[in-house]
Amino acid sequence: MRDKRARPSQRWRPLGNWRYAPPFVLLLSLLILWQGATAIWQIESYILPSPWEILQAGIQARGLLAQHTWQTAQETFWGFLLALGAGFSLGLAIDFSPFLRDALYPVLVISQTIPIIAIAPLLVIWFGYGIWPKIIVVGLVCFFPIAVNTADGLRAADPEMISLLRTMGASYKDIFLKVRLPGALPMIFTGVKVAITYSVVGAILGEWVGGSKGLGIFMLRSTNSFRTDWVFASIAVTAVLSVLLFGSVKLLERLTLRWYYTAAREERWEEIQKK
Repeated sequence: MRDKRARPSQRWRPLGNWRYAPPFVLLLSLLILWQGATAIWQIESYILPSPWEILQAGIQARGLLAQHTWQTAQETFWGFLLALGAGFSLGLAIDFSPFLRDALYPVLVISQTIPIIAIAPLLVIWFGYGIWPKIIVVGLVCFFPIAVNTADGLRAADPEMISLLRTMGASYKDIFLKVRLPGALPMIFTGVKVAITYSVVGAILGEWVGGSKGLGIFMLRSTNSFRTDWVFASIAVTAVLSVLLFGSVKLLERLTLRWYYTAAREERWEEIQKK
């Protein structure tokens, strides 16, 4: 008898369409409460502007915001590419030999204990006030999760599959490209998603130390001018930019790892059938 229950793609797609509703409702509720609180208690805009005042300020300063956002976006893009290349290369080096793992892994951990705010002024002295110090700051902020997840993902490869390929005469290159790297991609993308979330913040941090353009500079100038509404507008733009970058990586992950999500969906479907 034919099973009339929905197939995995039909069953789970509606859930996927509605999964963004709770955070959207929560965010909208917080904005409404914020708007109401500023109106009820008559809070001055230079202390805490309302969401409507922030929206108006953003529209008013859209020209300036666009220029500064473009500068920050460039620093974020090139800095993240630097972090991606360095993190992936370090992850491969750590996986290549136990000696390199013992030598590099502690150094990576120690590097994260050094405050970036202490290094950024030195980068300005060494590389000037151009874009390079900001790119390096973004790279320093973002490379660690990529490197660690790459190394751990490669070590988590299925040993039985590797043994099977070795008995069939597969070379190290074949095992790496057909088993270890595909199996590590989910963890690598997890590290990339963590890194891309902090990339914009890293660019803004670099701009605070030394720069003439960017969202970080816009925030500082707005704060010095007591334009709190512009500060919140730039914060909103930063958040939107970070979410867009995260969504882009998530979309790339979905397109690259279709087999992974299909297998996960099939496993959930089998669990439902057993119940």
